[in-house]
Amino acid sequence: MKKPVAEFVGTFALVFCGTGAIIIDQETHGAVTHVGVAMTFGLIVMCMIYALGNISGAHLNPAVSIAFVVAKRLPVRQLLPYVISQLAGAVAASLVLKGLFPTNVLLGATLPAGSARQSFILELLLTLFLMLVVIHVATGSKEQGMFAGLAVGSVVLLEAMFAGPICGASMNPARSFAPAIVSGHFENLWVYLVATPVGAVTAIPIWKYLGHKS
Repeated sequence: MKKPVAEFVGTFALVFCGTGAIIIDQETHGAVTHVGVAMTFGLIVMCMIYALGNISGAHLNPAVSIAFVVAKRLPVRQLLPYVISQLAGAVAASLVLKGLFPTNVLLGATLPAGSARQSFILELLLTLFLMLVVIHVATGSKEQGMFAGLAVGSVVLLEAMFAGPICGASMNPARSFAPAIVSGHFENLWVYLVATPVGAVTAIPIWKYLGHKS
């Protein structure tokens, strides 16, 4: 049970801090700033990887867990407990934020600024790039593993920095699912539930082709 609990805690922290930064930025009329929001997402991912990585791998993301199953780095039997824990942790965080900021309408939900097609392609590519880094540092040398938190957190920060204003830079079905469910805003939620796992899974054959053994 330690692994699902770790995934619950880690995903709770990710959604609480990440979408919390978005909410507080709105509530304080820009005190956090877009750069601050991007940094918050990157830093909380980095921190949770170092705090929980040795327990569950700190996926914090159903798309990542699905891709790890495809790469045969996570047993199929563990996928459902991981995903349920991640979704539950995310929803719990959004419920806490709803209690803290009851007048906030979106609760940090991801909504396309342009077309759904544009955001779908962006989310697919962003998650693909993220997964390439995740799978590399997770299965590489010990030295690579020591820098996993910094590497993955940096990618999240980078992608949130430049793509966030257009698509929300979710890269994570749980991160988009929770605020949508709690706020009741389901507009284009399918973009984030479909594009992110497709992007993560697409990274696996690319990773294998570039020379890694399965």
